[in-house]
Amino acid sequence: ECLYYNVNYEVENTNRSGVERCEGEEDKRLHCYASWRNNSGSIELVKKGCWLDDFNCYDRQECVATEQNPQVFFCCCEGSFCNEKMTHLPDPSRPSIQVLNMVIYSLLPVSMLSVFLLAAVWMYRHRKPPYGHVDDPSPQPASPLLTLKPLQLLEIKARGRFGCVWKAQLLNEFVAVKVFPIQNKESWQNETEVFQTPGMKHQNILKYIGAERRGNHLEAELWIITEFHERGSLSDFLKGNVVSWTEMCHIAESMACGLAYLHEDLPRLKGEGHKPAIAHDFKSKNIILRSDLTAVIADFGLAVLFEAGKPPGETHGQLQVGTRRYMAPEVLEGAINFQRDAFLRIDMYAVGLVLWELVSRCKAADPVDQYLLPFEEEVGQHPSLEDLQEVVVHKKMRPAFKEPWLKHSLQGLAQICETVEECWDHDAEARLSAGCVEERISQIRRLHTTLTPPTSDLVSTTVTMVTNVDLPPKESSI
Repeated sequence: ECLYYNVNYEVENTNRSGVERCEGEEDKRLHCYASWRNNSGSIELVKKGCWLDDFNCYDRQECVATEQNPQVFFCCCEGSFCNEKMTHLPDPSRPSIQVLNMVIYSLLPVSMLSVFLLAAVWMYRHRKPPYGHVDDPSPQPASPLLTLKPLQLLEIKARGRFGCVWKAQLLNEFVAVKVFPIQNKESWQNETEVFQTPGMKHQNILKYIGAERRGNHLEAELWIITEFHERGSLSDFLKGNVVSWTEMCHIAESMACGLAYLHEDLPRLKGEGHKPAIAHDFKSKNIILRSDLTAVIADFGLAVLFEAGKPPGETHGQLQVGTRRYMAPEVLEGAINFQRDAFLRIDMYAVGLVLWELVSRCKAADPVDQYLLPFEEEVGQHPSLEDLQEVVVHKKMRPAFKEPWLKHSLQGLAQICETVEECWDHDAEARLSAGCVEERISQIRRLHTTLTPPTSDLVSTTVTMVTNVDLPPKESSI
């Protein structure tokens, strides 16, 4: 048992203080912990309670924080109520001023000689022809966040080609930690760079918290920490759930809004620099749902930034290692134009496939079939590049629309299907832009909601009204 305290008890709707009985797996050790702040000598308790198996807490009978000067103090210990008292004992202790002075005076002559020798070596080497630059295999941490606050990995929520995603606890909130092995440092570096690009704070882009490196040498891991959403990815959500007409429109509109913002090239923002246009590895696995089903775009390991006057680089290789199922025809053919608009149109092809996934699980048109990935019916769950080239490029096939979708009352789903077709058009230049998709879905949703008849007698009149309304023109494509 541990003493319990939560400074945010009102917000989290919990008790303020009391006793917490610790429970866990039989082979795991249990601990108590405490966290607090020191505001100019005034101790402000943040939280106390049970802590799961952590080797840093093993055999500690007292709760002692050892960091030099953290923003939030944290300690853990073993034994009932061991977190009743907290202590701060910085380790190691700082050497005295006298000792420091003695060391400085002793090393000064040696240091001056070393500087002279280094300067001589530098001058000599710069007279030689260069032998090329060797990359440092050990990327530096991008933020000091985790050195200041305790972070505990709880459970793996997803696995992917570049690493896995953990649900973790950072003080009194849950966060997501994406863990990359050191071999995938390029993906980690790219995603970190995109997250740290000016203007990346948006309601439909996953909130970035920090990044850092854990461990040393070949055992090192690279972490990216973001906000956590329990519903997980859109793909996983659709596997186990159907959506209503309103929910489908909300998800589709919010994901299109996020992608439209990513695709924008924005001048210098207030307090921030220029935000370049960003192309994304778009698919339903890379869309996360908040608790209210608002979509946020995540996973920027293969994203491409388009700085003015700079080529996008060797991005063709990146696209080829993306998910085959969502590759546009021009990518499958290996015939892409290395210009910004070409990459944005590749995203829009994938938007059409994701919208199809949403429509396929919408209960507005019964019956709802089981969830299938795009082209799963045509090429199965693990298609080869050749399979998709045959189906998508040569036969120009797309996932099929079911008859009930096209006969949906008020023509709402039929109009969504029309938008889907204009997203995955074989002619890349004919595809809609993300902004146009957002505008269309918003208009379709408003029309359906506003014109829903109270009785069946009005259905025929309403259908005529909706189908006679012009959607945003196709000229608003990229």
